Amino acid sequence: MSQSTPPPDPGPAPEPDPAAWSAAQRRREPDPTRGEGTGNPDWAAGGAVFAGVLMMTSGILGVLNGIAGIAEDDVYGRVGNYVYEFSLTTWGWIHLIIGILVIATGWGVLKGQDWARGVGIGLAVLYVIEYFLFLPYAPVWSVIAIGIGVFVIWALAQEPSRSRTAP
Repeated sequence: MSQSTPPPDPGPAPEPDPAAWSAAQRRREPDPTRGEGTGNPDWAAGGAVFAGVLMMTSGILGVLNGIAGIAEDDVYGRVGNYVYEFSLTTWGWIHLIIGILVIATGWGVLKGQDWARGVGIGLAVLYVIEYFLFLPYAPVWSVIAIGIGVFVIWALAQEPSRSRTAP
């Protein structure tokens, strides 16, 4: 009979060699105090895409609203004494110009242009102010438009910068 000898005890496991660590092992944890998130930022990018679509849609509606106001001065009911009262033709031009700018910026947001985020936030602020002043003429649509503008501001401000890279 053959007698087998047990293998020798290997002893304690050797410490891993730091030079042989993979990049995943060397990666440090994100620091939220330095603006480094721990979650998946894809949801914010999705919000920015939705904001771009909303900008283009509301810009088109603004252009149509502006054309209607320019063509017919009696599209909306007359408002009595209102502090920010303009003629409806003036409101038509305001809607037309802001609508065109919002469409162009929304397209830039959808194409991922860096300039479009900042310009989009600025135009969304102007859009909210425009519809606040337009409240007496179309109150329901103005409240909806203000809500859309606030969402666009939030979504564009939340989107992570495309130029920021993890260390």
